[in-house]
Amino acid sequence: MLLSYLKFAWKVLLRRPFFTAISLFGVSFTLMVLLVVLSMLDDAGGNHAPELRADRLLYVTGVMQRWKGGGWSNSPVSLDFYRRYVRTLRTPEMVALTSQTNSMTGFADGHSLTLDVAYTDGNFWRVHDFTFLAGRPFSNAEADEGAHVCVLNAHSARAFFGTTAGVTGREIELGALHYRVAGVVPDVPTVHLFSSADVWVPYRLNAESFGKSALFGPYTAIILARRSADVPAIRAEYQHAIRIIPLPEPQHTLGIYSFADPALASLVRSVFGHNQDADADDGLATFWLLLGVAGLLFMLLPALNLMNLNVTRILERSGEIGVRKAFGASGRALVGQFVVENLVLAAVGGLLGLGLAAGALALINDSHLFAYANFGLDWRAFFWALGLAVVFGLLSGVYPAWKMSRLPPVEALRHTGGGPQ
Repeated sequence: MLLSYLKFAWKVLLRRPFFTAISLFGVSFTLMVLLVVLSMLDDAGGNHAPELRADRLLYVTGVMQRWKGGGWSNSPVSLDFYRRYVRTLRTPEMVALTSQTNSMTGFADGHSLTLDVAYTDGNFWRVHDFTFLAGRPFSNAEADEGAHVCVLNAHSARAFFGTTAGVTGREIELGALHYRVAGVVPDVPTVHLFSSADVWVPYRLNAESFGKSALFGPYTAIILARRSADVPAIRAEYQHAIRIIPLPEPQHTLGIYSFADPALASLVRSVFGHNQDADADDGLATFWLLLGVAGLLFMLLPALNLMNLNVTRILERSGEIGVRKAFGASGRALVGQFVVENLVLAAVGGLLGLGLAAGALALINDSHLFAYANFGLDWRAFFWALGLAVVFGLLSGVYPAWKMSRLPPVEALRHTGGGPQ
């Protein structure tokens, strides 16, 4: 029976190419957009190299000083702040330091290169899981003493030397300084905000490290938990440390706020403005709720359109329904036929959406919109999206089919003048 339904459904869809094309476009385009968005979010905040332990990583991206009478100052943290309030935490397995990237000019064979440079300590290489194509990371000792060493990404190594092999120990000119290459790592997409750069050098060489501010500087602190279950305790310990910071200029300062968040949560907190209250959550639950509601609404529009098309299609086939009912077909059998047709439509639309999403992600990767982008399909998101497409497809087809199946055969035949289509 099911095989007969499938064969009949396939012939019906081919018999009405215009309806089928519109329906497939609605399903596949919706799935494509959802898959592209979710795949990009997964790549930015999921377990992808070099953040293979993303569920154990927290980031202190900044500190905010709120002023009495309104207004605030917000900035990444200083080296002094990191040493006083992050490195002294007891719960984490390890803490590390990295800076925002700065554009610097390098010189190779008489040509200038503009490269993004990050200043880090030796622990940066230990909290992440970089695969070294050549050489090694620089150590904490080298970072603390300001040794003129660096780690290059593969793109920069090829730009300087034409290859990624055999480059360790060689020198590059970057800005006004020369650096000895310690190692080479694969390119890290720029959507990995806290681990991506063209060149990494010791933090001690960063002149901004030694400013006068005790709070503000160029750095992000990275915290690695021993296990994912320790993350809430680390966040609580960090909040306790922030609450006891002596207020600078207490006559003008209302409070100091800073948070240790997972990668995606740190971005969401900034967007939602949840960084102005020590008791504010990171807004991630609200973000996923809004994203889910937006996704459902986005899928509801083609579902409503599909329902209208299904009503038209079923009315056109009312003569067929009337004849089948006259020969003894049950309402359940008629509804089942339309359900199978919609399932076939959803399955074909899902496969097309998967192909379109793969093509769109490949175009984004090749467009250099995000440097070194390597977005891939999120299969969990695909199966969830396909499941929703099937649900909406069923909703859009079952009710009209059920209504038509309840009509007496004479009434069904009357809709099309008494004959099948």
